[in-house]
Amino acid sequence: MEALEKFRQETRAWLEENCPPSMRTPMTSEDETVWGGRNAKYENPEAKLWLDRMASRGWTAPTWPAAYGGGGLSKEENQVLQQELRRIRARPALSSFGIWMLGPALLEFANEEQKKEHLPKIVRGEIRWCQGYSEPGAGSDLAGLQTKCEDKGDHYLVNGQKIWTSYADKADWIFCLVRTDPTKKHDGISFLLFDMATPGVEARPISMISGASPFCETFFTDVKVPKGNLVGELNKGWTIAKRLLQHEREMISGMGLGGAGSGAGLGGLEQAAKDYYGEQNGRVASPSLRDRITRQKMDGKAFALTMQRSAEEAKAGQGPGAASSIFKYYGTELNKRRFELLLEIMGTKGLGWEGEGFTGDEITVTRSWLRSKGNSIEGGTSEVQLNVVSKRVLGLPD
Repeated sequence: MEALEKFRQETRAWLEENCPPSMRTPMTSEDETVWGGRNAKYENPEAKLWLDRMASRGWTAPTWPAAYGGGGLSKEENQVLQQELRRIRARPALSSFGIWMLGPALLEFANEEQKKEHLPKIVRGEIRWCQGYSEPGAGSDLAGLQTKCEDKGDHYLVNGQKIWTSYADKADWIFCLVRTDPTKKHDGISFLLFDMATPGVEARPISMISGASPFCETFFTDVKVPKGNLVGELNKGWTIAKRLLQHEREMISGMGLGGAGSGAGLGGLEQAAKDYYGEQNGRVASPSLRDRITRQKMDGKAFALTMQRSAEEAKAGQGPGAASSIFKYYGTELNKRRFELLLEIMGTKGLGWEGEGFTGDEITVTRSWLRSKGNSIEGGTSEVQLNVVSKRVLGLPD
């Protein structure tokens, strides 16, 4: 305990000295999110400074081994770090599919050369990754994917198409599921890494109802991939894919806890209700609305504590299990309910799309409400998650 308290004091002092003032304020739009990458753009120069300082300590991936650029912190030390970051309301120094999904999979399945090549760059935010999983004919039935990967002796040749590839038009590299054995289903899939700048790779943004285009359809035409970019064994990629999906679902479940675009610019649910509905004696004027906001906040708090308990109960070195489907499903529903409530609070202001009659925060909430509808599809539909829970968690028969 004495050593942990010393670590807390040292961490607190370092954060006070190194976290820039503007990085202690809520993000008001997704444009302020730091994704890193070769072509990264920073709305605020202090965001790059914050990233570099955190990465220098490996604290963008605090529990990863120091040998691969991570912080090398114990579970208890990382808990202290996260508490201290929340204490000063620090923004995330880096948002990264590499940290949330690919990195944990590489730590478990990659060879030493691959770990040393990719993990430090992920920690420093030098490479931005995207995920090549879903295809037009292989969404919920992901194992039915058809993107073909042929062995050409000194390299692999990839041909096919992926869909709903988040930020593929901005990513530097992709972690991709490909079919290396057409005679088998689950046992004919391999896990491949390659540069999006490779000839034959094309990403086309897909416009969404929210007005944004974070998703892409991605095409591969005679893409040559070095054989050293195969992670794990040939035709054994489904095992890696399942593990990575668990990490992805855990990441998506965090949407239920709020973040950029979640109404933070309006001061949150309670403050928004006071501003739009009025207040009496320092409280939201409408008793029924006050009750619903309280229930939403209680559900959010219980969800956060449950996720924390689950993480602490996990054995050292063990990835998330089927319970991640519970968190993904509930986090999705919680996020959608929050936006529904926000939109109701805003009244006619919730109709804003653009124009002088609406503030930037109001427009952001309206568009984010539309975007939230996709939460129950991405990372595996809610129906798929319920099936996983029924079979893998509750042990119900097929």
